[in-house]
Amino acid sequence: MAQNTIAIVGRPNVGKSTLFNRLVGERKAIMDNESGVTRDRHYGHGNWVGKYFTVIDTGGYVRGSDDIFEEEIRKQVELAIKEADVILFMVDVEMGVTGLDQEFADVLRRTDKPIYLVANKADTHARGHLAGEFYALGFDSEIFPISSQNGSGTGELLDAVVAHFPEEGIENPEAGIPRIAVVGRPNVGKSSFVNLLLGEERNIVTDIAGTTRDSIHSHYNAFGQEFIIVDTAGLRRKSKVHEDIEFYSVLRSIRALEESNVVIVMLDATRGIEAQDMNIIGLADKNRKGLVILVNKWDLVEKETNTMRDLENHIRERIAPISYPPIVFISVLTKQRVHKAIETAIQVYENRSIKIPTSKLNEVMLKEIERYPPPSIKDKYVKIKYVTQLPTHTPTFAFFCNLPQYIKESYTRFLENRLREHFGFEGVPVNLVFRKK
Repeated sequence: MAQNTIAIVGRPNVGKSTLFNRLVGERKAIMDNESGVTRDRHYGHGNWVGKYFTVIDTGGYVRGSDDIFEEEIRKQVELAIKEADVILFMVDVEMGVTGLDQEFADVLRRTDKPIYLVANKADTHARGHLAGEFYALGFDSEIFPISSQNGSGTGELLDAVVAHFPEEGIENPEAGIPRIAVVGRPNVGKSSFVNLLLGEERNIVTDIAGTTRDSIHSHYNAFGQEFIIVDTAGLRRKSKVHEDIEFYSVLRSIRALEESNVVIVMLDATRGIEAQDMNIIGLADKNRKGLVILVNKWDLVEKETNTMRDLENHIRERIAPISYPPIVFISVLTKQRVHKAIETAIQVYENRSIKIPTSKLNEVMLKEIERYPPPSIKDKYVKIKYVTQLPTHTPTFAFFCNLPQYIKESYTRFLENRLREHFGFEGVPVNLVFRKK
C-alpha cells in the first residue's frame, strides 16, 4: 500500500479529475464534460504543509447504466477505497443529493476509514451554503464546500486530510525507478499484458478499441528489480482521431513514451506490422529509448516450420535501418513467453548502462577499422586513431580522426554493427560521433 494515500471517489461528472489535478499540481488526468472519461485508477503525488501524499483518481461510480464499462469501473473504485488511508467522497452542490450519491454512501459506510464529504462547484458564497443538504447522506464528518476549478476551499480540506498522516511521507515514490512504457495501436493487448504481469486487474480490458484513455502507472517487481510499468492508450493515425478525449489520450501516450527508459511496442500477430506500428517504433528510436517489440496473439496464427522466422525477417525489413530491437512472440491469453518479454525489457534497460573500458574499446575496434578502413573520398584518407565512450545516458562513442567530415553514413553503420557484435547493446540505440584529432 502506498504511504499517505487519498482516494477521490463519487458518481460521474462531479469534478474528481479536476480536483486530482489540483492536488498533484499538474494536469495529469484527462478532464472533459462527458461523463466516464476516467476509467482506471490513476495515481499522482502532492504535498501540503510538509506532508507528502499519493492521490488516486477514480472513475465515476454507477449502477444500472448502459455503459459497458460500468462493472469494471466499479471494481477499480472499490480497489481504490481498499488502498486509501483517507477517502474524499465528492458530490456536486449544483445537483444536490442524487440517488446515486445515496447508493454510493451505502457502499462507503462499509469501510472504517476516514471519509470527507467534498461538495464541489461551490464557486460562490451562496453555493457554499447549499452544501448543508449533504448531511442527509448520514456521515459524521465535516462537509467541505470547494471549487476544484479555482481551488477555493481546498486548503481547509487538505488541512483536515493530512492530520490523518502521522508520517511526513515520501516526496516522490517514483523518483529514480526505471520506467517501461507499453505502447501500440488500439486493441493489441497492452492492458491485458500489464494486468497479467501485475497479477491483478489494474487496468480495464474489453474488446473495444480505445478502452484505456489515460496512461496508467503501476509498480512492478521482477528479477530483483523494481520498475514502473506504464499502460498507454492506443496510438492511431491522426486522421482516425476524432474526439477531443482521444486526442488527449494520444498526447498522454506520447508523453509516457518520452518519459520512459524502455519502450515495449506491441504488435498484433494476426495483422502483422502496419504503418502506424512503424511510426511508433520510429518515435521510440527518435527519442533514443530502449526498445523491445512484442508480437502478441501468437496463439491465433496458423504456423508452419518457419512462420516465426519469416515474420521476424519481415518486421526487420519494414523497420530498417532500425536493427537493434529484440523481437519476442507472445500470447497474453495463453501466457506464452510473457515472462520472457519482461525479462528482455529488463535486459534492455541494463544494456543502456553498459560501460566499455577505453583500452578494451581500442583493442577491439581499431583492429576492425584496420581490417576495413573508411573508404577514401577525393583522394582523402580518413585515419581513425582513437575511440572512447562518452558519459551520456544513451551509449555514445566518440571516434577521433583526422577528417571527421568525410565519414559516410554507411561506414558509421559498419562501426555500429561491429560495436554491437562485440559488446551487445541489444535493444539500445547507439550514438557514434566523429571528432577531429
